[in-house]
Amino acid sequence: MITPSHKRALNRALHELRRPLQALVLMEEDSGQPAASPPAASRRGLLEVAESALHDLDGAVNGGSSRPIRLFSLREIVLAALERWRPMAARAGGIRVYWDGGPAPVEGDALQMARALDNLIANALEHGGPPVVVTGARVAGRIRVTIANGAGNGAAGDRRDPRRGHGTDVVSQVASAHRGRFALCQTGSGCVAALELPLAEPGYALAA
Repeated sequence: MITPSHKRALNRALHELRRPLQALVLMEEDSGQPAASPPAASRRGLLEVAESALHDLDGAVNGGSSRPIRLFSLREIVLAALERWRPMAARAGGIRVYWDGGPAPVEGDALQMARALDNLIANALEHGGPPVVVTGARVAGRIRVTIANGAGNGAAGDRRDPRRGHGTDVVSQVASAHRGRFALCQTGSGCVAALELPLAEPGYALAA
């Protein structure tokens, strides 16, 4: 028998698996060509994110091992995520990016981080209004990424649907796993999501 907590874990994993597939469909619609038409780097990134989500789904069902920890550039992860959601961003009026954090080296699971950023960007575009603004800045040896959007239509769909509403949970878990923190602030004028992570090598980030 599937317990409520097990069912939630499964729905969260399914939610994450749908994200890269949604982005791939958007790329196909944007180009008007077959799904193989997106740039190779974007296509590879989507497949890697989907594989990571599938790994978590396998873990939720059968139990699984964690992925290896490595050093990665958060700036590159953010830019790749923005490229994945470029078709949706174009329809929503675009995204403004202000990055003052250098390469921002972070130690952890780059694919988990990519999925967290996919959730934040997609949510801002789907449920918020323009302008959508992404910023990155160093703050006391940490890197802070904020994604802000204007007031929109709120969370789409039925809030009671167990397949929805997992995005912020995923981001919170990823932040915690990387010794960081995540906060979401909603106001009458919009929403601001802030993800803050420790820099693996602050001196390197400043030099770069």
